[in-house]
Amino acid sequence: MPEELKQRLKDAGINFVRILWCDNANVIRAKAAHVDYLEEYIDNGVGITMAQMALPVMYDSVVPETGLGPVGEVRLMPDWSTLTMLPFAQGQAQVISDMVISEKGTIWEHCPRGFLKRQVRHLEEQSLILNAVFENEFFLLDKDAAGKLIPSDDTVFSATGSMNIHQEYIHDLAEALISQGLEVEGYYPESGPGQQEVNIRYADAAQAADRQVIYRETVRGVATRHRLIASFLPKLFEDKAGSGCHLNFSLWRNGENISGDDQQPTGISAEAGAFIAGILEHLPALAAITIPSKTSYRRIRPHFWAGAFRSWGHQNREAAIRVCKNKAGTRASRFELKTVDATANPFIALGAVIAAGLDGLQRNLNLPQEVDQDPGLIPEDQRKNRGIDLLPRNLGEAIDALRQDRVLLDALGPELAKSYIAVRQNEWDNLKDLTLEEEVALLAERY
Repeated sequence: MPEELKQRLKDAGINFVRILWCDNANVIRAKAAHVDYLEEYIDNGVGITMAQMALPVMYDSVVPETGLGPVGEVRLMPDWSTLTMLPFAQGQAQVISDMVISEKGTIWEHCPRGFLKRQVRHLEEQSLILNAVFENEFFLLDKDAAGKLIPSDDTVFSATGSMNIHQEYIHDLAEALISQGLEVEGYYPESGPGQQEVNIRYADAAQAADRQVIYRETVRGVATRHRLIASFLPKLFEDKAGSGCHLNFSLWRNGENISGDDQQPTGISAEAGAFIAGILEHLPALAAITIPSKTSYRRIRPHFWAGAFRSWGHQNREAAIRVCKNKAGTRASRFELKTVDATANPFIALGAVIAAGLDGLQRNLNLPQEVDQDPGLIPEDQRKNRGIDLLPRNLGEAIDALRQDRVLLDALGPELAKSYIAVRQNEWDNLKDLTLEEEVALLAERY
């Protein structure tokens, strides 16, 4: 196997293989192995310090409260099923890794990918599969003479003018995604100037998170080749649309989508209803995981179509969870969680959503009443009576909610919960007083 893999890579002109991991701050990082010495990495992976999971987004400085420091090493063990040749980086390939304790041969407790796999196994114990896809919005940017980031065009939603301007980039991006096994379903320019949305096909939960990493890398890599900057930061311009990363998902059993039920008044199956009720119950704490940056909360506001209220509704784009029906319009086919953006580690975010949904299933929670209008237009006293709460107003409030959510903390496990919360708390403490312009200067090219 090692020789076959090595020869395959050499035949493809590959010199380096990037071994990727995604940290608590959702920065995608890698170490690269030269193909001539790949055998060493196939069996043993590559070592990194445990402190890599203790870094905030701002800089490479360890957050002491994580409990991680200079002592200790884990191995990045490549999952060769995720190997892709990089069309935007000639002579290089990439593979996504698991974090393993070498002396034990077990997944490290702080490994985000390991956390998601545990939640997937819990679903499988219920004979369930969750299919999902992250639906990304991102901006294409240039720099002006002073080095300030500016939109690459000045168009509006679905403007064909933007399609014309960016046709070469979008074509190359689609080809790059397809060559790596991500099926491209469609594309349109989004509402903001220079903002784009390119949609890919769903996969099972574990693959969906891997695909999100590949997607982000590809969008940014192809942009670099076109002398553009691609940014997934939730808010770049105060008076323009923000960028979400909606999580679309459905529940399956024995190859059948069980999300909907024609016999239910809501069109939602009893199991899916309990699953959604669990997500809604834990949504304030989930916010610290799915919208986990200070900048996220510039987007999560009423009347911004971002799901600022804890609610659900059929085709309601102001509700946190939008229900989409089948073609006949008789039952639910999938759900869209709008309170997600691309500053979220996809493994931790999807794993936490599953954990919340499983809690709803195990407790057989009832789905709240549907919200069939903009919840921001419902009088406050009526919203309160119906449990249609505003989500946390900032990352600090969301972290406080997570600290009090026993279900999510237990799902994460004490080690990952500690390091994750410490990193995000450090980011909040250091970034909470920044202006939007300062946030963009610091973070636009991180995400």
